[in-house]
Amino acid sequence: MIRFAFTAALGGLLFGFDTAVISGTTEMIQSVFRMTDAQLGWAVSSALVGCVVGAVGIGRPGDRYGRRNMLVVTAVLLFASAVWTGAARSYTEFWMARVLGGFGVGGASVMAPMYIAEIAPARRRGLLVSTAQLAIVLGIVSAFFSNYLLASIGEASWRFMFWAEGIPAVVYFAMLFFVDESPRWLVRVGRKEEALAVIRETNPEEDPEQVLHEITLSLADEEASKHVRLFHAPYLRLVLIGMVVGVLNQCTGINAIMYYAPMIFKAAGFGQDSALLQTVVIGTTNLVFTFVGMAVIDKVGRKKLLMLGGIAMPVFLGLFAYGYIREIPGYFLVACTLAYVMFFCTTQGIVIWVILSEMFPNRIRARASALASFALWVACALNAFLFPVLKAKIDIGPIFIFYALVTFASFFFFWKYLVETKGRTLEEIEALVLDARGK
Repeated sequence: MIRFAFTAALGGLLFGFDTAVISGTTEMIQSVFRMTDAQLGWAVSSALVGCVVGAVGIGRPGDRYGRRNMLVVTAVLLFASAVWTGAARSYTEFWMARVLGGFGVGGASVMAPMYIAEIAPARRRGLLVSTAQLAIVLGIVSAFFSNYLLASIGEASWRFMFWAEGIPAVVYFAMLFFVDESPRWLVRVGRKEEALAVIRETNPEEDPEQVLHEITLSLADEEASKHVRLFHAPYLRLVLIGMVVGVLNQCTGINAIMYYAPMIFKAAGFGQDSALLQTVVIGTTNLVFTFVGMAVIDKVGRKKLLMLGGIAMPVFLGLFAYGYIREIPGYFLVACTLAYVMFFCTTQGIVIWVILSEMFPNRIRARASALASFALWVACALNAFLFPVLKAKIDIGPIFIFYALVTFASFFFFWKYLVETKGRTLEEIEALVLDARGK
């Protein structure tokens, strides 16, 4: 079971690497391609536009061709993007290569957690789906560390930073050929014997025939509602909640920090090398506290962790804004950033992909998860594009005040609209979320 989850989650590692690698290159590519602040914003966010398309477009092919097969496609796209981005000779080539990689990242962000959720036993699903977040964090740490090491190469170091992403893409591609397809997808296409074999391997403590029977009933219900409309009752409310959850995740400001950390720390008074080193510290903190989140997600529960983040993160976002505006020495800002990252990793960071893979009924899961991820990626792209523009106009302090206010508001949204999915089968969750009493 661990092998299946680890392999699928490698897509998250590539997402994390792609997220963080750009942070160490922004000054160099802005100089090489003579970009304005708006063009830099587009160079960074163009990958996220690709993510939007990939997240929305992966649902139907995933239903038709299988979860694993579509993950193979995402691996190919990510490798091609890494090579092309590093070899780009113009601004246009650069952002086009970033868009291509975004297709792969967006598709993997939907398909990998879905694959793990559909193959994992209910009692371990939270832990295993959260391996996707662990992989994202490992990718971020790897990119920050790689950037720090490669920065000494010279003017062409940014090219090697992007090419380094091709290595995990090749590993990801190869490992996908050593895992089985999702049993739910196999049942969907009539390959029940194969599904039964996968269930026996991945869920040996349960009665495989009973698990197969539950999947069959669930998919039969799905087939009966094949033409269900997402934006009509009883699904409209769930789809909108999922989309808002995705947007709120990005309004915490996490990816502004990950994309522009060296820029932020240079503005706070650190030199270039020191700023890159601070990103390694942030990435390591991210990794350590992701393990903490994985340890508690199936004990504390998804909803409680999200609410905890809604209270704790605004405190340190607000302190960062105060320290920046009052010009308090840079290490105070580093401490605020680290504390914020600690709480993000153990709450929003670890929960987001789990909740988006669990909260929708089987009959709409692929499409609804894709829409929720679409909303997340749109918010992420806007964040990445607007940050350098807003920094030039209103500076960093007010931006972090906005993040703090929206993150605090998320506490009330999670409290009112989410249900707890901890320890329940996907079929039990479906019954709960469709019951008006499960609000």
